[in-house]
Amino acid sequence: MKLARAVTIALLVLFPVAWLAPLAEAGFAMPLFGGEEISILGGVIELAQSDIVLCAVVAVFAILIPYVKAILLVGAQFGQLGNPKRWLKILGAIGKLSMADVFLIAMYVVLIKGIGFGDIEIQWGLYLFTALVLASIWVTWITERALKREADNG
Repeated sequence: MKLARAVTIALLVLFPVAWLAPLAEAGFAMPLFGGEEISILGGVIELAQSDIVLCAVVAVFAILIPYVKAILLVGAQFGQLGNPKRWLKILGAIGKLSMADVFLIAMYVVLIKGIGFGDIEIQWGLYLFTALVLASIWVTWITERALKREADNG
């Protein structure tokens, strides 16, 4: 459980870094993202000016769900939640949805490259954010298993 706690705390520190990190860079201005460099926070800010509903969806799935999930995981790992097993099931189900924005950005990249519209280069932020989402899924699974073992033995 020590490793799971350390990973979860690292998630709390690294998610804000990933929101600001460049996900991709294009050799042209992308209207949806408001420029040549794409970041999660930049995309959310740009969407707020053009499509508030899409902005809310991206903000919820790319920022709110992963971060709240990490906070609740810390609570479960340190025994601060009333019924952590119930919370972990809920978080495991909704936490996987945060991977949806990685898929959408990847689709955007494929579409741009596929139609030959311009050159787009994946940046380190996309790899960081993808790794954080996968680490979040993994740490939820590990924490859920540890709590089930504790419940069975206690």
